[in-house]
Amino acid sequence: MKITLLVIGKTEDKYLKEGIEKYTKRLKHYISFSIIEVPELKNTKSLTEDQQRAKEGELIRKYISPADHLILLDEKGESYTSSQFAAFLNKKMIGSVQNLVFVVGGPYGFDTSIYRQASGKISLSKMTFSHQMVRLFFAEQIYRAFTILKGEPYHHE
Repeated sequence: MKITLLVIGKTEDKYLKEGIEKYTKRLKHYISFSIIEVPELKNTKSLTEDQQRAKEGELIRKYISPADHLILLDEKGESYTSSQFAAFLNKKMIGSVQNLVFVVGGPYGFDTSIYRQASGKISLSKMTFSHQMVRLFFAEQIYRAFTILKGEPYHHE
């Protein structure tokens, strides 16, 4: 299985880039993991929220295929503990999912077409995090999930 995190815009802060790189390197021992940065929209002040979601949806669709198993990172999604998330990933691997794609949307969420195409939604927290930080948190949680699945001593319960 290959896991991709699809995000809108570039990671800007050096400390976040370093953290993401740390977990991306660690994940190479377990799974193929990559982060794809979709170009951020320009001149959004003249767009309504719906127009911005629609344009971001068009951009997102360019990076996904019908064969991808799409999961949206969304505040209204399913909440998991780290162990439950590990079990979720394990179920996807056992179910022969080839390309598992997680998507972080723009500031106003996703276009309805993206919601329709998705197989599910996951919430990382009831709190709101910056889109920049979500990238690091998610990469760490993927790493944590694989250490849980392998019975390694990274995660403590």
